Amino acid sequence: MSAAAAGDGPWLDDAAGRLVRPFTVSNGRTRPSIALDLMSQVMATGVTPLGYLGPEHAQALDLCRAPVPVAELAAHLKLPAAVTKVLLSDLVDCGALTTKPPAYHHQPTDRALLEAVLDGLRRQL
Repeated sequence: MSAAAAGDGPWLDDAAGRLVRPFTVSNGRTRPSIALDLMSQVMATGVTPLGYLGPEHAQALDLCRAPVPVAELAAHLKLPAAVTKVLLSDLVDCGALTTKPPAYHHQPTDRALLEAVLDGLRRQL
């Protein structure tokens, strides 16, 4: 049985998988203190967090040197998105990360276009 060292990334065991349960990483918390969308961008501010943060916090902070979406961080950390959002909110709360909401380019829909689509669908039925 070979387990990875704490500094070598997620704690994994070849046979058993992750040795630390995901919600243990967030101290059992399931809700972040701030609203984060999966497409929200997070980036390190350069501020060093005070107090103890776990290895997953350090790994997340290291991955945030450039803006990165929450979903991508969850994939890199191999953690559920809900747990990743809690970790990221911890880092935002201590000033180590900044967030930017996703940029949705919402264009108002042309009513005439929608009516033409509806008419076309009605003709097909």
